[in-house]
Amino acid sequence: QVQPVESGGGLVQAGGSLRLSCAASGSIFRFNLAGWYRQAPGKQRELVAAFTSGGSTSYSDSVKGRFTISRDNAKNTVYLQMNSLKPEDTAVYYCNLRSAYTAEAYWGQGTQVAVSS
Repeated sequence: QVQPVESGGGLVQAGGSLRLSCAASGSIFRFNLAGWYRQAPGKQRELVAAFTSGGSTSYSDSVKGRFTISRDNAKNTVYLQMNSLKPEDTAVYYCNLRSAYTAEAYWGQGTQVAVSS
């Protein structure tokens, strides 16, 4: 079993940047569908960014052009670079490691991001 641990959240002013990290306790090579989700108070969890089965990346319309997902398999880490942050980006951000090969899926505990106006 692999345990993802998110870090890098915090309080930032609108227009600022944060980089979230998702460090896994083991190899992430097989998790080809890794992604980031977020959940704001009173709202459902939503997909923010993810790697697709074709090896490319996909973003929600609300973050496209501002957020970038990346990964470093050697460091067993998935990243989410968030630029031009807006108050509506405030949420708990969760890392999801999912494999299309083994049907495994793991969630991290989440990291809080708060953007002030």
